[in-house]
Amino acid sequence: MEITAKITGVKYKPLMCQKSEEYNFDKLSNVLSQNTKTATFILDFGENNKMAVSRWVSAKRSRSYPYARVYDTLDFSGKKVAIIPIYKDEGKTGERDYLQWDTISLMSLLNVNVIIGYYDKASKSEKYSTKITNQKFNITYIENQIRELLSYQSDALHWNMKQIDNIADVANKALEAYCRISETTGVELHPLEEAEKRMLKLKNGKKDFMEDSRKLAKSAQCREGLITQPKESVNGSKGTLTITNYLGGNYFFTADEIELHESEVYLTEAKHTSKSNKLPALADIKDGLLKMILFTNLEYVEVDGKCYDPVSVLKLTNGNGSDMNSLPISSKRMLTLLLKEAEINKFKILFNNTYLN
Repeated sequence: MEITAKITGVKYKPLMCQKSEEYNFDKLSNVLSQNTKTATFILDFGENNKMAVSRWVSAKRSRSYPYARVYDTLDFSGKKVAIIPIYKDEGKTGERDYLQWDTISLMSLLNVNVIIGYYDKASKSEKYSTKITNQKFNITYIENQIRELLSYQSDALHWNMKQIDNIADVANKALEAYCRISETTGVELHPLEEAEKRMLKLKNGKKDFMEDSRKLAKSAQCREGLITQPKESVNGSKGTLTITNYLGGNYFFTADEIELHESEVYLTEAKHTSKSNKLPALADIKDGLLKMILFTNLEYVEVDGKCYDPVSVLKLTNGNGSDMNSLPISSKRMLTLLLKEAEINKFKILFNNTYLN
């Protein structure tokens, strides 16, 4: 099934955000340089001026739970920032990821300011001789962007469009840095021709960038619509979901399950763990909650040209299909908080084929 919908605004109250450590701005280089698991943190500039920051390790949305990182900043009342690399090359035998327009667009929708950074340091992997690891952002560039954002008065949308205007320069810096990294580590990276071709399109402005990235996102949407991931346990039909915002920008997603019930369409995001008597990992659940933010704010939903009222569902399953009473105390507490978030934001929780609300 193909679903189309619109979003005119986003209202959502998150309850499961992890408490973030606070760092003074002059410690930013330490936070970003160290090989820590600091995915989200608060930057303190003094005089009660702070930002909530999520650090992405890859531009690809399906790696390292970047949505969960963003979710953890959403309860912050001030400016929210996502630091995202424009491009990541792990070596000729490794992954290569590019920033997509749809990521920028989604962050704008969530009122998250994006800082598009680039890696300029890395080391040769001790485990895989044909890969690089410990990739680190150019700290000076990130610091300068944050200083500029600190005094920026417009909303995240305008800031992010400004980032797009400067993206060709960042792309060139990223490619030059990877050439140096390859020389210093002795690790062969992917051929630059494709990357240069992709980056050259960015120089034509954000229109071409948006169109090119949307085509790629659309292709990924079609592929994902046919594939069941290991962390999904689905019963219904998959479907594509194309959301248009008030700017006319398109977001291409999939719904793990779609079910039609008279005038309602159930849109389900599924998260699964193979472990018995467990809930899926918290990062998986938060990843699913970011989909709930989108699903619960949909308007004018159409399925094959017919209008329906959307019902958002977060489906959780485990290895043995146990009930809630079989969960450990810590999981029960997590589920209780999740149910409260579901009640406030009006979506359903389905646990092993039983609706809990």
